[in-house]
Parts: sequence; C-alpha cells; structure tokens
Amino acid sequence: MIPDADRLQRFLLEQLGVRGELVRLDASWRAVLERHTYPPAVRQPLGEALVSAVLLSATLKFEGSLTLQVRGDGPLHTLIAQATHDHSLRGLARWREPLGSTHLTDLLGPAQLVMTIEPDAGQSYQGVVPLQGDSLAAAIGHYFDVSEQLPTRLWLAIGDNAAFGLLLQRLPGQTSSDEDNWDRCQLLADTLNSVEMLKLPFHQLLHRLFHTEQVRVFEPDLITFRCTCSRTRIATTLRALGQDDLEALIAERGAVEVTCEFCNRNYRFDAVDVSELFASSVPSTAPPQRQ
Repeated sequence: MIPDADRLQRFLLEQLGVRGELVRLDASWRAVLERHTYPPAVRQPLGEALVSAVLLSATLKFEGSLTLQVRGDGPLHTLIAQATHDHSLRGLARWREPLGSTHLTDLLGPAQLVMTIEPDAGQSYQGVVPLQGDSLAAAIGHYFDVSEQLPTRLWLAIGDNAAFGLLLQRLPGQTSSDEDNWDRCQLLADTLNSVEMLKLPFHQLLHRLFHTEQVRVFEPDLITFRCTCSRTRIATTLRALGQDDLEALIAERGAVEVTCEFCNRNYRFDAVDVSELFASSVPSTAPPQRQ
C-alpha cells in the first residue's frame, strides 16, 4: 500500500512564518478514474486539479466546499474539482478530440481559473483570474498573488495510481524581514522529485525538507471520493423543467434518464415517478377559506 494513502497532513513552520500541507490520493484518485475513460493527456491536469482542490479546501475555516474550475477554449475545455471541509472530493474533465499536444497551455488554450467557495451557511464567494503559467500549480500561485495577496506555492506529482500535492503558504502578517525564510522554504521544496513525492511517507518528506527546522505536525485527515448527487437533488432539478415538458419527454422516450457526470450514476424517472414528483409539491388539503 502507498504510504499515507488518501491522507491530508497539515504542518507548521512557526519560526519561519510558513504553514504547509501534504496530500496523497490513492483509492480516491482511482475512484475518479474509474468513472470515465480519461486519455493520458487529460489525467495529468485532472489529477493536479483534484490534489489542488483538496489542499486549498484545507485552508477553509468553515463548513462548506471549494470548487476549482478551469475553463478554456482548447480541446481540454473544462476541468472541475470539488473538495469539502470534511475531506470528500469529486472531479471531472471535458475534452474534444483530437487533443494533440500534451502541454497544458496547448490543451486549454486561452483559459480562466475560477475558485468558488460555498459555505454551508453564508454567502458564496467566487474569484476569477486568467490562467497564467505553464502549469496548474503556477496558475494557482498567480491566483493567490492577485486575489488574496497571500504568497502560496504548490508542488504536484501525478502517477497512474497515486497523486501528490505539497502546499506552502506564508502566514499573514509576516514582515519583509521574513522574506528570506519564505524564499528558503520554496528552494527546499524545489529539490523534491516526482518519485519522492509519490512514494515517500510524509514524515520522511518533512525530514528530508526541514530537518534543521522545528516542524509542528497535526493529526492527518482521511480523504474519500464522494459524490453529492442524489435522486432527491435530481428530482428537484427536473421539477424546475415543468410537468408538461417532462411528460412530453416521457411520451417520446418512455422515461427521463439523467446521468451524473461526476460519478456516472444513472437516475431513471418514468411516468409514475413524474406524476408523484409533481403530486408531492401540491398541498394535500385545500387552504382554509376566509369566512
């Protein structure tokens, strides 16, 4: 078994004014790949998006979800990765053939990076920036520079059966005199190679990078693949289409079928289901009449 599989590990370099996270996806990464047949050129950026979403969601201070989207004009026109405060994730990619080059900027073309934060209670927030850099990690770093003014760097490695990410973020309130500490942390992380990132246990990675520093390590969190779709959610969406349109579709096709793009689960609604769908939204008793 891969060390620290499907784990998120937070750590803190208090004396350097830097916080960090390590994540390694194993079964959760394979669960995403099992839902669709992704070409190798698509797997790489999809894995990077999933790992990045998990890392970024761990910075949330409330219950809710973080969705990372990349929308482009190239053959790989959509990447979506969503992670929640309780460390579940899901994701998907949409593309057109032929894919051609495997370079990210060629695959995506002119693109936007969209970060959506949705608290379970409270107002949602969305940030949109042009996708800049030759990697998703560089684009996310640019996003934080522009939107959050909070220096952030990511290091990502994607394999056939595992995906890894390291996040370093400068703590708010650091002064210019701490710039050398931040630069040194980045230089140390730059020495990692993909084999180390995908294979080494977290404690070895942290020792390899920061053995001369005091590292405060927190309890790891379990990461799982989980889709939020449900028959109830699909029914709510169908109800918005209207009963007449749904009945027309059933007359034409025999049933209405909806497939979740994230988990590939199929939901089928026949004539009886649709009738019950709208009957359940009608009050069972007439409203009281005014005397």
